[in-house]
Amino acid sequence: MLITSTELKLNLGKYLQLAESEDIYITRNGKVIAKLTNPYQDRVDVVKSLYGVLPADVTLEEARNERLDRI
Repeated sequence: MLITSTELKLNLGKYLQLAESEDIYITRNGKVIAKLTNPYQDRVDVVKSLYGVLPADVTLEEARNERLDRI
């Protein structure tokens, strides 16, 4: 979502709530000057990307040992 800095000032609470679910880009004079975002979203995206990487029948210890054997 793209908003002006004036719009952000006038409706800060609204945009803080929206930032929980989407990035808010703030502009001044038509140029993006800041990004309002959820600080935990990167962690959620990483976890989602890793889901299902290990087969269900592999233990954490087996996966760790396999990784160390490659080094």
